[in-house]
Order: sequence, then C-alpha cells, then structure tokens
Amino acid sequence: MKYSNTVILHDAFAFKGGGERLAHILCRELEADLAFGYINKNSFDLNKLSGRLIDLKSESNLPFWRTIKRLHAFRKKTKFISAYKNVIYTGQNSLLAAVNHPKGKNIYYCFTPPRSIYDLKKDHLATQSPLGKLSHISYNILFQPLYENAIRKMDLIVADSKNVQSRIQKFLGLESIVIYPPCDLDKFRWVGQKNYYLSTARLATYKRVDLIIKAFLELPEKRLIVSSTGPEESHLKQLAKGSNNIQFTGDLNEQELQQLIGNAIATIYIPKDEDFGISPVESMSAGKPVIGVGEGGLLETLIHGKTGWLTPPNPSPEELIQAIKEINPKQALSMRNTCEKQAMTFCTKNFIKNMREII
Repeated sequence: MKYSNTVILHDAFAFKGGGERLAHILCRELEADLAFGYINKNSFDLNKLSGRLIDLKSESNLPFWRTIKRLHAFRKKTKFISAYKNVIYTGQNSLLAAVNHPKGKNIYYCFTPPRSIYDLKKDHLATQSPLGKLSHISYNILFQPLYENAIRKMDLIVADSKNVQSRIQKFLGLESIVIYPPCDLDKFRWVGQKNYYLSTARLATYKRVDLIIKAFLELPEKRLIVSSTGPEESHLKQLAKGSNNIQFTGDLNEQELQQLIGNAIATIYIPKDEDFGISPVESMSAGKPVIGVGEGGLLETLIHGKTGWLTPPNPSPEELIQAIKEINPKQALSMRNTCEKQAMTFCTKNFIKNMREII
C-alpha cells in the first residue's frame, strides 16, 4: 500500500458528531491516512477512504478506563507517525502522540480546549454523583498538564471559529488561525416542507435540548422531532412523556437524517456557548432557517432575521417560544434562498483550499 505524506489522528469515532465528520472529510479530500482510538458501528463508514486506516483499539465498556486506554494508545502506540511529513491532530486526546513526531509539521485542528477542564468545569461537576465528581477531578489533574504540554508542541494551531480562537488565547495564552469546518453541501438539500421542527443536537446537558422540549410542551399545536441520542436521552424522554407533539427517533443513518432536515420547517439549536456548530450550517444548506441562540459559534454562522432567529443568550422557555412563533412555515419558506447562499461560505472546497495552504 502506498502511504500518504500526511496522517490525521482523531480521538475516536464513537458516534456521528461534527468532529468525526470533519476528520472523515479531511481524510477523504487530502487522501490522507487516518489513525483513531476506536470506532463504533454507529459512527461513519471509513472503509471507502482511500488512505490507510489505523485502529489503536482503545475501546472499553468502562468509560473511565476507556479514556485511560485512549491516552495510553496515542502516547505509546503511535511511533509510526515519525514516518509522515505532516501530522494533523483533531480532538483532544490525539495530541499526546506529538511526542512521537519530533521532525516534520504538527498541525492541531482545535474544536475547543477541553470544556470540562476550562469553561464548563463547574457545569460538568454539578451534574455528577460524588463518585463521578471524584473521577472527573482525578482525570482533570491527570490530563490537563498532558494536554497543555502537547499543544505547545504544535507548529500551528487552527481554531474552528473565532469563538474557539478566543478560548485558546484565554485559557492557554496561545495564538491560532481560524479555518471554518466544512459542510458537505451536496448531502444536505431542500426536499420539501412538512409539519415539524427538528432538533439534531446530541442529547447532552450543555446542548439544552430540555429547554426545547419545555417550549414545545407549551405549544401542543406545533410538532417537534428530536433526532439524536446521548447521555440525557432517558431524562428527556421522561420530560416529554405524555405529549403527543414530541417524537424521538433514536440514532439515524445519514440518509434518514438528510431527509428529516430536508423536510423540516426549521431546525432548533441552542447549545451553551457552542464552539462552532456544524448543524446550523447543514440546516441552511438544505434551505432551512435555524432557531438558534445568540452566543458562541452561532454568532458567526447565522444572520438574525435572514437565515433564522437568534434568541438572547441563555434563553428562557418564553423567549424560545417567541422565536418558534416568529419562524412559522411561511416565514421559513421566505428564507430558503438566503439560507442556501449563506451555507456556501462553509463549503468543503473552501475548507480544503485553506487546509492545503497551511500544509
């Protein structure tokens, strides 16, 4: 097998997230090799990539032990990267492999400094049991110095948004450049308009899907589809129990998700200080406006009143309800062309052009 000059290291393909999608696109377009901690069957299919695939096999059913295995794998099982001219690291754990690449170019595509260590540390601790808090604190004590030492080995840090760029400067005192992540515009297209709003955010606390559900509990005449999974799934289903207008789909394949987005009235995405957020771009690519929150990366992607509606930061259910009423089916249709045009800013062609230039 012919080896590439470039290898991409990604933490793991545990699910179909924005980081996983970016690593997949980067490998595909650069025809680069790819190393990763592990892969689950519910994530992206990597078999069609032309480069070499290297599974570090750090999977475990025990979450804390799985993390330790992944850190060990990137640090101790990646000596092969010394054969590559360029190494691009994505995620947070993969950076530990930099010790094995002293010669050549090290580029870190940063989705964000670990939020559980820096800006969302208190939020993460607040949701855990006493044992969970102890585990979390222990992990931070272990991982933070490793991460901060590794990131300083980078020749170039690329932030996925101005929002993340400011976090890198604030928490680490390091300079970075911004290259927005790509959206596969051909995959997200207008299909039609059916009678539902759509939430595609992962079911995690900081994504604030609970607030979306509370809003639709007050809007029984409007329908919500929740099309993702995550650690908060049981809690959110209990919250929506008894409602006839809220539906959970569970995990979806690519085609099912594309159809749901392509037929929605609008999508709703209100995470806490989101790094960048590829979901709103995918929505706009399909001609669908986004009901978003006026904070984080959404301030860089959405145009209030033209490609969607931005609520105030940390919105109340009442403020979200008002935004949903503003983006009614007729209003959503009128925004289609502007949404599709705005999404072009974040096309794969622009992303790869910028990445090739820095490599």
